[in-house]
Amino acid sequence: MKTTESLEIQYTSATGKETALLRVLVFTLIISVMNGMMFNVVLPVIGDQFERSASETSWIVTGYLIVYAVGTVTYGKLTDRYSIKHLITFGLLLLAAGSVIGILSTSYFMIILARLIQAAGAAVIPALAMIIPVRYFPPNKRGQALGTSAIGIALGSALGPIVAGFVSSALHWKFLFAIPLLSLLTLPFYRKYLNDERGGYEKMDYLGGILLAVSIGAILLALTQLNLWYLLLGIVVLALFILRILHAASPFVQPAVFRNRSYTWGMIISFVLVACGFSIPFIIPQLLTHVYDAYPALTGLIMLPSALIAALLGRRGGTLADDKGNVFLIYTASTMLVIGFISLSFAAGVSLFFVSSFLILAVLGQSYMQIALSNTIAQTLSKEQVGIGMGLLSMFNFIAASVSTTVLGKVIDGGAQQMRFNPFISRSSAFVYSNLFIVLAMLVVVMTFVYRWHFDRKPEGQMNGSSTLF
Repeated sequence: MKTTESLEIQYTSATGKETALLRVLVFTLIISVMNGMMFNVVLPVIGDQFERSASETSWIVTGYLIVYAVGTVTYGKLTDRYSIKHLITFGLLLLAAGSVIGILSTSYFMIILARLIQAAGAAVIPALAMIIPVRYFPPNKRGQALGTSAIGIALGSALGPIVAGFVSSALHWKFLFAIPLLSLLTLPFYRKYLNDERGGYEKMDYLGGILLAVSIGAILLALTQLNLWYLLLGIVVLALFILRILHAASPFVQPAVFRNRSYTWGMIISFVLVACGFSIPFIIPQLLTHVYDAYPALTGLIMLPSALIAALLGRRGGTLADDKGNVFLIYTASTMLVIGFISLSFAAGVSLFFVSSFLILAVLGQSYMQIALSNTIAQTLSKEQVGIGMGLLSMFNFIAASVSTTVLGKVIDGGAQQMRFNPFISRSSAFVYSNLFIVLAMLVVVMTFVYRWHFDRKPEGQMNGSSTLF
């Protein structure tokens, strides 16, 4: 074991290494986030080429997110057994392999396979982004390191739609698979700057992870295909997963953390609100393609202002949470989301300028909401539960996103050309999108009241570990 003094000497003498690692990490995060977002823009194009519905093409995103969610937790646990250097090498090579398969794909199912392999490799990157600040930076510099990592996420979010639009318009959407290959440029630097240090040994519950992924996938397939057998399979496998985590010595998900009721309610609220937020990058490309006949480059341009403003003002959300509290930020984010969704409901089918403008409110509201929810949930956890609890939150966020894209894809398939919630919309092709925005606004309002009932009753400092709040 290394003493505290030796660790401090290691930290203070490694300034150059820290800076280099951060720069490489930021570049990797940009590529990773872009890879996660780019295909949202071209899903309508892929659907037209392979004659697939919106719910079927949504699996290009849904499948990626399910594997990514489970993979993130898996890599985090594997760092206790293997060095980060070897894990990042394996992950980036696997990401590259998936990219090559995607470039060479000739069928829809090859595209799905390529995305699943990409996700299995790319899942190492968020695990890396959390571990590098802890292992390679002293406590007084970790906040700065995490803030720098956030820049990579913001830039990736801003660049993803516009790059996807122009690459698919100027070349072909398959060339989007080539962009993650740029991550291989970082491998020599990771091999140089990362050491062979491992964490404390912990057994890995591979079976638990597989059961979780299969149960989620089967239930979402049941929704997409309207197949009762998939639903039954999902329920049975989910029951097996619950039994597994209750009896395994080192379960994939620690059930003990859910005895904290504040944490459990925070996770439920977060799941619904994150699903609402992640609906935005899925619905907007579908709306622009099917209602406005927009080509991918134009879709990217329309989505760019909201992503840039969210990147520029994202840190302001953290400052508001520190200065005014999480409750204030939740109300602010909810207001922006509700106004944004209602405005988009009126703008659907009317003007691209209005769609782009109102999108700014919704995207910025989504960004602030994630900050507030993360801070709220972190405050419900005791010091011993923080690592497990926040890791589960990250995984659940990806699962919420996958559920959101699947459900929305199925609703868009239905069309709802005759039913409209907003009487001011006249274009029938826009009815389903206008209706969805109204439903999303209502969900945000309901969950904000649920949040208020559970968390806006005591000072935030008293939430920690409060299993007796209710």
